[in-house]
Amino acid sequence: MRTKKLVHEGCTIHKEKPFVYVLSSRLRTERCDYCLKKGQFMKCSGCHYVHYCGKICQKDGWSVHRFECRNLKRVSPRVLPDAARLLARLIQILRKGGDLVKSYYLENCFRMYKDLMSHYPNIKGDKPRMEHFTSLCAVLFEFLGDDILPNSAELMGMYGRMCINSFNIMDQELQCLGTGMYLGASVIDHSCTPNAVATFEGPVLYIRALKTFHYLDWSQIRISYIDILNTTKDRQKELETAYYFLCQCPKCLGPEPPEIQAAACPNPTCDNSIDAQNASPGDSCSKCGTPISETFLSNFNEVLEFTDMHLQNMKQMAYLDVCEICLQKQRGVLHKYNIKHVKTLDLAFQSSIDFQKWDFARTLALELVDAYYKYYGGVHPVTGLLHLKLGKILLFEESDELALEHLTTAYKILKITHGVGSSLFKEELGPLLKQAQMALTQG
Repeated sequence: MRTKKLVHEGCTIHKEKPFVYVLSSRLRTERCDYCLKKGQFMKCSGCHYVHYCGKICQKDGWSVHRFECRNLKRVSPRVLPDAARLLARLIQILRKGGDLVKSYYLENCFRMYKDLMSHYPNIKGDKPRMEHFTSLCAVLFEFLGDDILPNSAELMGMYGRMCINSFNIMDQELQCLGTGMYLGASVIDHSCTPNAVATFEGPVLYIRALKTFHYLDWSQIRISYIDILNTTKDRQKELETAYYFLCQCPKCLGPEPPEIQAAACPNPTCDNSIDAQNASPGDSCSKCGTPISETFLSNFNEVLEFTDMHLQNMKQMAYLDVCEICLQKQRGVLHKYNIKHVKTLDLAFQSSIDFQKWDFARTLALELVDAYYKYYGGVHPVTGLLHLKLGKILLFEESDELALEHLTTAYKILKITHGVGSSLFKEELGPLLKQAQMALTQG
């Protein structure tokens, strides 16, 4: 489980192709089904469902696609759910000897399909997942037919392994492209304070070290299975619901930052946080002495409830106008590091970029920087990408010096999390840095 070689931060400690994967159906006309890249596409002439960027990808993808091509055509124009397509591919791969595949994470250490835990008892006792499994069984029966479909117990074991051991395949900017299972990488445990990070080039997974290790010990390598921008209670709930374990990492066992669920001080010139959930009317700010009124506490609870409702509603799609209303209500009420406020800022920032509202996006990004460092840390892909996006906006607005500053910071972070050989560096960050340097030289 270990090597004696020194591992530097930013070093790729594992690279792996997926055992099985699928492109998200919502992207099937926008990205190649095999390499997951954008480009000019040709439809599969058999099913007219999947798209490829060229003959090479079509040929390389045929070894898996040939088992589903006819069935995809038969169920058309209905779109097969992603989970059903992934499970159908897994069934076919295992029928063709996939259970014998060894995925190495060290020279003499490997994982096989049988090493993955099925979590059968957990799935059986999980009502939402059992309902999902039942619906998938019906879809797969129609898609594959009774002859190919495994028995219920075996299929549930496959479903459990898929649920627990799948990775969301992300693009370089952490947007989800699809889902894949990686046998070797399944050896890596979770921590809310990870020392490694998973990134992707197409469907290929890279695990990179976020710190220097005197030697590589896989039992000590940790990645985060979830977005860590959350309270301890919500992180633990998400992990227990999705993966059936209670996280006991240092971040979960230690005290939370006091600002994470706090109100802002009623005094606008004071930056102190107020524990509004445990405060009573008549209490005062510990820093400036401003009294806490009943009206203030009532308003805090109303704004928190209003924000919560809209954050839940915007899990799939952020609406800029809704975000703006939330932010207006939060001003002077929620502390700048209140997690709900930070999440609202994050959604508003992404949405403002989509609508090309660059001035507003810049303002939001500048507010987000400190919060990201507080909750994600300085060496995290999310923090690096924020600096990249902010630098790009500033460059567009001809604030060249400030743009170069943020792009340089992005370089320092992303060379660790993504690597200088990544497509993010070659296609985006590198050209932007050159553009900013040239603009300053010419200016």
